[in-house]
Amino acid sequence: MQIPRLHPDTIEEVKLRADIVDVVSEYVVLRKRGKDFVGLCPFHDEKSPSFTVSQTKQMYYCFGCLAGGNAIKFVMELGKRSFADVVLDLARRYQVPVQTLEPEQRQELQRQLSLREQLYEVLASSAQFYQHALRQSQGQKALQYLQSNRKFKEETIQQFGLGFAPAGWETLYRYLVEDKHYPVQILEKAGLIKPRKEGGGYYDVFRDRLMIPIRDVQGRVIAFGGRTLTDEQPKYLNSPETELFSKGKTLFALDQAKGGISQLDQAVVVEGYFDAIALHAVGINNAVASLGTALSLEQVRLILRYTESKQLVLNFDADKAGTNATERAIGEIAELAYKGEVQLKILNLPDGKDADEYLHSHTQEDYGELLKNAPLWLDWQIQQIIQDRDLKQATDFQQVTQQLVKLLKNIANSDTRNYYVSYCAEILSLGDTRLIPLRVENLLTQIAPAAAIYSKPVSAKKAWGGSNVSHTPLPTERSLLEHAEALLLRIYLHCPEQRQAIIDELEERDLQFSLSHHRFLWQQILEISSDDVETKNFASQPDLISRLQDQFLEFDSEIGLISHLFHVDEKNQKEILRTPQVVQAAIACMDLVMLEKRYRHFLELWQQTDPEAEPERYQSYYQAFYAEKIKLQKIDRQRLFSITELM
Repeated sequence: MQIPRLHPDTIEEVKLRADIVDVVSEYVVLRKRGKDFVGLCPFHDEKSPSFTVSQTKQMYYCFGCLAGGNAIKFVMELGKRSFADVVLDLARRYQVPVQTLEPEQRQELQRQLSLREQLYEVLASSAQFYQHALRQSQGQKALQYLQSNRKFKEETIQQFGLGFAPAGWETLYRYLVEDKHYPVQILEKAGLIKPRKEGGGYYDVFRDRLMIPIRDVQGRVIAFGGRTLTDEQPKYLNSPETELFSKGKTLFALDQAKGGISQLDQAVVVEGYFDAIALHAVGINNAVASLGTALSLEQVRLILRYTESKQLVLNFDADKAGTNATERAIGEIAELAYKGEVQLKILNLPDGKDADEYLHSHTQEDYGELLKNAPLWLDWQIQQIIQDRDLKQATDFQQVTQQLVKLLKNIANSDTRNYYVSYCAEILSLGDTRLIPLRVENLLTQIAPAAAIYSKPVSAKKAWGGSNVSHTPLPTERSLLEHAEALLLRIYLHCPEQRQAIIDELEERDLQFSLSHHRFLWQQILEISSDDVETKNFASQPDLISRLQDQFLEFDSEIGLISHLFHVDEKNQKEILRTPQVVQAAIACMDLVMLEKRYRHFLELWQQTDPEAEPERYQSYYQAFYAEKIKLQKIDRQRLFSITELM
């Protein structure tokens, strides 16, 4: 079937929404390496990965066969498919409305493309005009405002192209039309002039205002924001929606901030132009402004392309208006935050100040410290709920509980919901730990059916294996544990300088090898080096692998499961090049599995105990499983570099 010619808007929207890592991952196993991803090239045979994918640049490149391009080209080349076929396929996948061009529309398309180029050109000329006017006598008031009131240095003023629109009604109009000979229709379509209602002619949209160019991601001027220097309303005036500019799809200063966002793996969103500029002026170069609208999914997608951890910090005023603005700004991204797809944090500066005001009396380091300690959006919501409430009063307690239940119901991620159920139960217990189990139960009852996440675990005998802490783990744990223990043993065998560290870590955490064949090998190692164990002189053990292989001649059945650990191929060599990190990750994985066993064991005992008949035992089991849960959360945070990533 002949596919009609696709509209450029459809193609651009597909490019915007189709993240290249997401697309390529369907065909290639990618692993994180620095800022980029690497894998085996699908376009030629290779044993070592030379195929790289850059999420920041939205490009792929192979250093072996030199293949490269964007997400659309990748699918085209891999499947030998046409451009239109691939775009349609990606449009369906990412729910992009498809527009097509009939033959008679093609001439109109060329006209539109020409129009866009003219709009870019006239807006660039306008920006130069405003910058020039700032340096003239009529712009001195605006320049003084920037230097004295805003404390901006000359390099900041130039970096953001700040300017001034003269007070005359037709100053820009005369310059662009009479001097530069731009068509009047182009100026009107660019949002720079408006037709007079009476008498004919046009007048400038921006007059007697400090001018702030708004740029797209590529740094091209697409609109302006103008701030009045008088009592005229509105205080801030933006360009109207145009062929180039849509407030809901644009973020101020993203062209300046995208590098900083990628480098710091975090984006800061402020409310106003000058807040973003002030942050960049002091070296906080990962800040953008939302142009006063609720954050749309399009804006969030733009930001998240540059941060691997998907971390977004909203920094609006801490007063009532700022709180309302924060809630309004979250808009469409609330669902993403509840699902855990965005790490949304809220930063409210002290004394209700905005970022620009705060930096007049504080340093970059002060702001950075507040940024580091900014609470997650869920924690911020909880603080808003309990703020100015007396939980000792029945009415306040009931209202707070209802609001917390409503919040908990929205959390889609089960692990996150588990954590916040416990956190809210602690708040409602008012410091009395004996009440926490009751508060947990009450919350779970009210958020049902979400409470199914706390379903009864496997029996205590299976989860704990009696007193034998080194039984075979659950199937979901085994793959992770197999890799972790095998890596640790391989490093011990082939890196003598790490043997002392491994012994110390195992002793400090009271860990044993859980899988029987690994435990058997470890016992043989300890037997051979018993003298060295006493002196803790592991690095001097001679010919350990050779002696182990001789000893295993007596154990044919066991040697098959562990013989591969005595050899190091190219892949293994790369693994142990980062030995200290791998040791830490492997130890953390082993520790995590052991903690999970204990957690399930005590949780089941607690659920099986009657609180009325055995209150002390009931409380004891609760304290035990809750303590293990806290340890699990702590070690899981430490295990951000997972064993799978290190492999």
